[in-house]
Amino acid sequence: MLTIPFKPLSRKPKIQMTVCRAPGRVPHRGFLRVSGCVFPCSLGRSGISVFKREGDGATPAGSMAILGGYRSPAAWRFSPAIQFLKKTDGSLGWCDASGHPAYNRPVRLPFSASHERMLRSDRLYDICLVLDWNVTRRACNRGSAIFMHLTRPDSGPTQGCIAVDPKLMRGLLARLLKGAQILVKA
Repeated sequence: MLTIPFKPLSRKPKIQMTVCRAPGRVPHRGFLRVSGCVFPCSLGRSGISVFKREGDGATPAGSMAILGGYRSPAAWRFSPAIQFLKKTDGSLGWCDASGHPAYNRPVRLPFSASHERMLRSDRLYDICLVLDWNVTRRACNRGSAIFMHLTRPDSGPTQGCIAVDPKLMRGLLARLLKGAQILVKA
C-alpha cells in the first residue's frame, strides 16, 4: 500500500465552506457558501445522503477536512497555490475496492483491485482536493474517493464528490489551508 503525505495548501488563514443541495428537482445541483458568497457546485448523481455507501452516487453529509490534494501536469494555469498540491502522473490511482487493504487510499498503477485513475482525460482531477470522508478512520463500504474537483463542462453530476468551476477553484486555492472544513448539509 502506498501512502502519499500531503503538504499544506497554503499558509493563509483557514476558511470554512458549507455545501447544500439547490432547490428544485435536480439532486446533483448544489450551492457552496464561502466567506458570505454563494456559488453553484455539482454533487453526486443521487444528491446528498447521511447514509453514504460505496457506489451509491451520493455526496456524504457531514463535516470533512481537506487533507491535501493533487494537481495534473496540465494544471499550470491555476494560481501559484498549486505548488502545495502533490503532482499526479499516469501511475497514480485511488483504490475503491471496499474489501482491499488499500481501500480509499492512493495506489500506484497498475493495480489489480478496483480503482480510479487520478490523471484523467476529461481533466476533472486537474485540481483535486482530498476530503476526509472515510480516510482517517476507514470502514468497509462506507464510500471512497470523495474529492473536491473541477466541474464537467455541462455541470453534470459527480459520483459523490463536490465539483466546482475552475475559476472558483482558483480563488479557493489562494485561500485554503490543509485542515479547512467543508460542511455538507443534508
